[in-house]
Amino acid sequence: MHKMLLEVPDRIEARRLYLRSYQAGDGQWYYATSQKNQAHLARYEAGNVVMSIASEQDAENVVQGLAAEWRARNCFFMGAFNRETDQFVAQVYVGPVNWDVPEFEIGFFVDVDYEGQGYITEAATAALGFIFEHLKAHRVRMECDDTNERSRRVAERCGMVKEGHIRENKRNADGQLSGTLYFGLLKSEFEALENR
Repeated sequence: MHKMLLEVPDRIEARRLYLRSYQAGDGQWYYATSQKNQAHLARYEAGNVVMSIASEQDAENVVQGLAAEWRARNCFFMGAFNRETDQFVAQVYVGPVNWDVPEFEIGFFVDVDYEGQGYITEAATAALGFIFEHLKAHRVRMECDDTNERSRRVAERCGMVKEGHIRENKRNADGQLSGTLYFGLLKSEFEALENR
């Protein structure tokens, strides 16, 4: 099926969270979120879109660009929000790798104020459901720094299988070398986890 024919919801419900696409007008809070999280993300997410934001206008430009990318089905950035307070908790990225398979990649970060509370696992699990159900994926992959224990544990809790480890393939901002872990999850594996 062509990507533009897919029925893709703008909002996904989870137990404690809802995930939604970004939209015009989100720039003000997204700016505050980016400033609060830049130091937190510097080690593992130096290329994250929030790292380039220096003003509210930058943030508004970013969220409007992400909304346009969502509509074009080029990539899917979602904010995860607490259902009771509407507070931003995490961001999830879903990007097509190969529409012919179809295969997607997933990435995420949790707001510094919400680390260690299980929100990113909940958000990632909801996003995996979105990918397999609405984007009709056959497979999803994820990569993370081999020193990023939290991301590795999220992948494992989501049922992803470690598929590879490339050692010392990048130099970090502090000059240290680290490697990359690769995880994958097939639709059949995700369905088996859901049916347990």
